[in-house]
This record gives sequence, structure tokens and C-alpha cells, in this order.
Amino acid sequence: MTSRPEHAPAPAACGACAKTDCSAGKRRPQESDAEFKDRQQLESRLCRIQHKIVVLSGKGGVGKSTVAVNLAIALMMAGHRVGLLDVDIHGPSIPTMLGIESYAIGGDQSEIVPADVDGLKVISIGLFMPSQDDALIWRGPLKMGAIKQFLKDVAWGDLDVLVIDSPPGTGDEPLSVCQLIGRLDGAVIVTTPQRVAAVDVRKSITFCRQMHVPVLGVVENMSGFACPACGEITQIFRSGAGKQIASDMGVPFLGSIPLDAQIAEACDSGHAFVRRYASSPTAAIMRTIIQPLVALSAPLPETRTAPGQPPPVVEGSAIGVATQREAG
Repeated sequence: MTSRPEHAPAPAACGACAKTDCSAGKRRPQESDAEFKDRQQLESRLCRIQHKIVVLSGKGGVGKSTVAVNLAIALMMAGHRVGLLDVDIHGPSIPTMLGIESYAIGGDQSEIVPADVDGLKVISIGLFMPSQDDALIWRGPLKMGAIKQFLKDVAWGDLDVLVIDSPPGTGDEPLSVCQLIGRLDGAVIVTTPQRVAAVDVRKSITFCRQMHVPVLGVVENMSGFACPACGEITQIFRSGAGKQIASDMGVPFLGSIPLDAQIAEACDSGHAFVRRYASSPTAAIMRTIIQPLVALSAPLPETRTAPGQPPPVVEGSAIGVATQREAG
């Protein structure tokens, strides 16, 4: 047997990086062989993804998925390797927005090959449904299991950014993402100008702080109407609520996206607006909004949760109940 030279680095614990202090190398107390192997497989996937960003909203109907799709495409157009993970289990709209409802997902028992949209890697529960009319009637544990499989078993490969489109609110899906990933580089929170929507931004920001997820900024969507003839923006709803709440809560305001008829047309036809109408003023606004995301390069603060370590448990959640049961 040949001994390893003293100067040679120790092998990586998960086999996906050169880190010798990777948390995947240490078995947790009372962790079985199967659980240990399962966690190593999850971390070997996550280790190859440089940045993970979740897109949140306090309530539905604010255009969160539209923003997530266009942020992902804009990042890809800026030269980054990007993945888009749709964890909206009950209302997956990403396949429709990208025109891939009939995409045949490949893979085998060992891994799932994501959909490829001109270089953008995409996974959504909608790609596994026999019919777009089918409904998934799932409780928390089943949803967490699906999200874990999307992270652990999907062949994401090497990515610069994984954009995660989460359903509205602060329930099981975003909690699952936080618990499974451990280290999120940040959250983009989407709202509309109306007070009833903007007030819920506070809840999303509070959620992020409790989960130790940095808030990259707030996006105010549907902020005025962009005239298709002249491009002039007319305020339909009261504006500025997103910016004001971002200021009040001490988080960045990334920008305002106006209502644009071409956005609806692009989504309905299965094309990303920011690429299909790249020369439009609204697309230019979207490209400006992604600049802080493009600039992500600082090391992760040590206050964030370590890889594979669950974030603080919120009482009453399905994940919290399961975690408490395991601890007991």
C-alpha cells in the first residue's frame, strides 16, 4: 500500500470539493449509516453550487415567479451558470413560463437530469405531473421529501447560482429550503405597491432574519403601467410602499418593475421576457436589479448556519414538529 505524501491534501469528505473540514466528513450523534450517506450525497450536490438565492413573497399574486424566471435568465445572460429550482409544490408555474410543460425529464435511479432551457437548468414538480390539471394534495413531510430529492438527486453539476422560486408565505417550502441547504446566500423579496401586499414584506424579512438568511433586497413589481406606445409609466396603484418598507426594515431596495403588457405576453408564450424583449426599458430595469446578485462574491458570514445543519426551528411548522420528534 502506497502512503500518501505528507504535503498532499486530505481527500474531500463529500468528494465534490477540496475542503478537508467539510461537515459531510463527520457523522452526527445517533446518525445511522443510511442517514450519513444520504447527507453526504446532498452536500456533494450543494458543494458544487457557489451561490443559492431564494425568491420569496409575503402573499400570492405579486409576480414572484415572473421575477424569479427573469432573474435567472438575466444572470445566465450575464455569463453565469444558473439553475432554477421551483419549490412551489401546489402551484408550479415555471414550466409554463419557460414553455417546457411537455419536457421529458431524463435520468435513472441514481440521479435526475434537469430540463435544459438554452443552458438554464430547471426542475419543477410540474415537470413530473401527467397532466397540468392534476393537483398534489400533500402535507408538509411529503413536500419536504420532494424538495430534498430535487436538491440531492438532481444532477445540477457546477453552478454559479441556483435561484429557488418559493411559494408565497413563510410555510413548509421555504422552511424546507433553509433546513436542507443550511447556507443560503440571500433572499430576494417581491411585493407590489399596494399596502396589503407590502405589509407582508415585513413578515418575509422577519422570516429571513429568524432563519439567518441575508435579505439581498426588495423588488416592487407592477409599479405603474408602462404604455406600450410611448413607454411612459402611469401610476395605477399607490407607489413606493416597497421602497418605504425596505427602508423601515433596514434592507436594500433593488428597484421597481412596471406593469408591461409584453411581460404577460412573454410568460404566456413560454419565453423569458428579459431575453425576448431585451431592448425594452423594462428589461433594462430587470438587468439593473440583478447587479447586486451578480456581485455576490464575499465569503459567507460565520453567523450563518453551517452546511447540513438545520436552522432554528419554528414552533408549529411541519418541519419543526418533525425535528422536535427526532430530537426527542
